[in-house]
Formats: sequence, structure tokens, C-alpha cells
Amino acid sequence: MEDGRKTARGSGGARPVRGEGAAARPGGPGARGPGGPFRPGFWRSPLRGPRLTSVLGIVLLAGIPVLFVTGLLSYAAYNPDLARNDRTPDKGLLGFFLFPWPTEPHWLYRLTQGVHVTLGVALVPVLLAKLWSVIPRLFTWPPVRSVTHALDRLSLLLLVGGGLFVFATGLLNIQLEYVFPGSFYPLHFYGSWVFMAAFAAHAALRVPRALRVLRGRRARTEEEAGAMAALAAPEPAAPTLSRRGALTAVGAGSLLLAATTAGQSLGGPLRSTAVLAPRGREPGGGPNGFQINKTAAAAGIRAADIGADWRLTVRGGPRELVFTRTELLELPQHRAALPIACVEGWSTSDQLWSGVRLADLAALAGWERDAPGVFVESAQRAGTFRSAGLRANQVRDPLSLLALRVNGAGLSADHGYPARVIVPANPGVHNTKWVTRLTFGGNA
Repeated sequence: MEDGRKTARGSGGARPVRGEGAAARPGGPGARGPGGPFRPGFWRSPLRGPRLTSVLGIVLLAGIPVLFVTGLLSYAAYNPDLARNDRTPDKGLLGFFLFPWPTEPHWLYRLTQGVHVTLGVALVPVLLAKLWSVIPRLFTWPPVRSVTHALDRLSLLLLVGGGLFVFATGLLNIQLEYVFPGSFYPLHFYGSWVFMAAFAAHAALRVPRALRVLRGRRARTEEEAGAMAALAAPEPAAPTLSRRGALTAVGAGSLLLAATTAGQSLGGPLRSTAVLAPRGREPGGGPNGFQINKTAAAAGIRAADIGADWRLTVRGGPRELVFTRTELLELPQHRAALPIACVEGWSTSDQLWSGVRLADLAALAGWERDAPGVFVESAQRAGTFRSAGLRANQVRDPLSLLALRVNGAGLSADHGYPARVIVPANPGVHNTKWVTRLTFGGNA
């Protein structure tokens, strides 16, 4: 069992030296601080040290880039460079990576967003443990010793603050309890870029040091040796747990969170294990007994909006057409087995949808060849995503439907009756429900 008394020499470095070791540690000799957390004896856990911090840092180094890339893919799936879809209009150069979101494989968004959410939840214990391991370094005194030190402190502030903000907004969005002012999408998007910029800079500076610690090698400079020594408590308390035990506890916590989250994306028998997901478990039986991203009541749908007087208007081409639901059912019907996958990480298994192909409706409106994108509008009165733009490749996919039925039955009101859009690999909220108007060529 480790007692936390090892200096940087015992962790692969040299003895602490004055200037960045003894004097630079919180409240060290020659640096009288205001007491409290700035006092050298305040932080006494024997678990803190270079090796614990290095192991946790390497885990985050492996996980956070995957989290960031899958987040960017999720953002791209919303086709935000279409003007009417753009919820971050000032993204500028940050949107350099956007590309036409594909429709194949049809489970693509279900996979990328499932990985994003499950991995993000699983990394929470690791992130908190990493912050705990280095928290004494946040209370160095004096707070700023030079211009270089000030820049290092600023980058650390952006790293810690950005990480906490991004993880907090993501977790609250997953739990449908988003409380931050403003829209989740731009706040999470910009926060992620700030966090990743700080993370990349921090990784470039700290990863070589962490690898040397894990390989048992000495620090290359006295400054590095002092910085590593400053991670350990100068006056450690009696140990109650080894560092290996602490890492085991963190790993077990991550695995438990992953196990109680992943089922909402994997489906099947594992869906019942998603006890931490608001929409992880099956909502009921019957043809319409699968997850719903928003109910008709929550969307402000009234009986008159979807009653006998409901009509679908198709325009944007040489001809404008108006259909009743009966007339739509008389058109050639096609089927597609597709899931619903949502930004909160949950998804359904493939459901069997039937209805009219979007490409066929474009042809009826006069786009017999090369159907363009479409702007879809809903009868929804409340909440966000009352409309959505779809690209031409999404309209032309033979599995893209204006769905009228699901699993052999008519759509329920909560699933979009009288008609809804269903497109392969499309985020759930862009599979617009209660559709009233399709404008082809009008999604720019």
C-alpha cells in the first residue's frame, strides 16, 4: 500500500528543487499564502502523485479525442450549413469540417451518437478523479509568478472550466434537464472547441512527462522534477487505500455507468439495463410501442391540426399539389426498416415504416430527374425543431419516406400522425412529425 511519501525520484524523477519544487508547491517555503487550500498541509491525501495523475491523463487522452470526433459527426448530421438548419450561425471557420451527411449505413447516426453519449458518461469518473489528483496545483502561491506562468494558468483555467462545462451541458441534455441559458447546440459546440483547444495544448506539454513517469524514467529537468513532486502531499495522512485500489474504483465506476447507459443505444435484452437513461427502456407494446422524442401534447398539437381537415402541400417545382391522407395512401407505397436515433443517445431498433418515397413526391411536383433537397414544415406549435432541411442525397435515397404507417399500423399521434418524415441515418428530430408542407429546392 502506498503512503504517498515518495518524491519525484521515487516516481521516475529527481528530488524537488527550489523555484519549482519546494518553493513552488502550494504555500511552500518562501511563498507565504493566505492559508486554507494555499497552505502546504491542507492537501494530505497520500494517493496523489505523478503516477496516479499520469494514468488518469493517458485514459483521457485516449477517450476525449473519440468523444470530440463523434460530437463533430453528430453536429454534421444536422446539416447545419443549410441556412434553415443552422443553429450556430456565427460558427465561421469552426464549420470547416462539415460535409453532406450520408444515408448509408442506415444505422450510422445511431452508432456515432451512441458511442458519443456512452463514452461521455463513462469518462465522468475519470475526469473527476483527474481533477481531484491535480487540484492542489490550482492553489499555487503566488498565483502568477511570470508571464509564462500566467499563460500556463490561463490554459489550465480553460481546460478545467471548459471540461466541466462541456460534460455538464452534455449530461443535463441527456437527462432532459437542460438548464443553461441559451440553446444547448451552440453552447455545447463552442464550449467543446474551447475545451479541445486547451486539451490539445495541455496534452502536447504533459503527455511526454506522463509517459516518462509511467516508464519509470527520471525527469529531464529540475523544473519538471519539481512539478511532479508538487503533485504529492508534503505532509500525507495515513493511507487507507492504495493508488491501485483508487484506480480500480474509478475504473469500476466508469464500467458501471457505461453498463447502465449503453443499453439505450444497443437495444435488445440490454435495453432494460439502461436505468440511467430517461428513454432507455421500452415504453409499451403494440406497433407504435417504441421511444418518442416528443409527444403530440408537448409539441402543442391540437386535434384539429391532425384531424379530417389536415392537408399536405407539396411545392417548389413547376406544380403545387395538395393531398389528403387518403390520397397519399393511394400513391405507390414503399417500406423501409429504419431506427429512430436521438441526440440524447437513445435509439430504437429498426421499425418497419411504409409510405410514399420523398423522391416520388418530388417527381409529382415536377422534379422528375435529380430531385433537390427539401424543406419540411410541421404543424408543431411548441418547442424546437418545428422544421428541417434535408439534402438532395437524403431525398433521393429510396429508403427516405413520408411515412404513413409503422409496423403494419397507422401512426399514432405521438409518432407523427397523419404523416412524418423518416430518413436513414438522420437525427431523430430531423425526422419531422405532423408534416404539413414539403418545399423542394427550398432548404437553402
